[in-house]
Amino acid sequence: MLTRGASGSRRGRGSGSVRLASGLLAALLAGACGGEPADDTPRQTVNPLYGPDRLHAEAPDSFRVRVATSDGELTLLVRREWAPRGADRFYTLVTNDFYDDIRVHRVVPRLVAQFGLNGDGLVNSAWMEEYITDDPRVLSNERGTVAFAKGGRNDRTTQVFINLNDNVGLDDQDFAPFARVIDGMDVADAFHDGYGDGPPQGDGPYQMQALAQGNEYLDAEFPELTRIDSMWVVPDDGESNR
Repeated sequence: MLTRGASGSRRGRGSGSVRLASGLLAALLAGACGGEPADDTPRQTVNPLYGPDRLHAEAPDSFRVRVATSDGELTLLVRREWAPRGADRFYTLVTNDFYDDIRVHRVVPRLVAQFGLNGDGLVNSAWMEEYITDDPRVLSNERGTVAFAKGGRNDRTTQVFINLNDNVGLDDQDFAPFARVIDGMDVADAFHDGYGDGPPQGDGPYQMQALAQGNEYLDAEFPELTRIDSMWVVPDDGESNR
């Protein structure tokens, strides 16, 4: 149910676009890693998100993340004890601005709100096989908890979802929440859900095409999607928040 990108591509373009993006990314990284320029031409600056192997970081034991969206702000509490690999990956992505200027591309009313496709298709291509292994589940998938989406065992990458309801049926499917919304759950409830799920269940975005083309595709064909403008880590004040 909560897959990263199993849906087909609109008009058959998604998989080809992903292959093209992968080729362009390889060429870009190869050019950036070349020798020093012969003249005074400045070295091309490459988005660090194109090289995920350089960005792995261990998260603090507990931290908070502020999320600024077009519908308001919310705060997440993340604890490594709940899901250490998930917390580390989320911390890495937030601190490297992966989730800035993205869209909440999948909202199923009273079920989940899912995001985590970068606005740049080349970035998505770089991360699409940067899998992390599953964490043992500590928290139940109660309303307000946050977990990584996945399509099978040990294949979590960048997409996460907020449980909009008590989805305890996900517990037996090894979805391991690593965070919970501690402020602004009403904001998450207000995320635009008019497009419904992705095909074939609904009329929402095709995930493979969104993965390949990023915001260019989402903004052109689904302009009402909620925007996530930025996320940033804030100090944990030590309160329990369960």
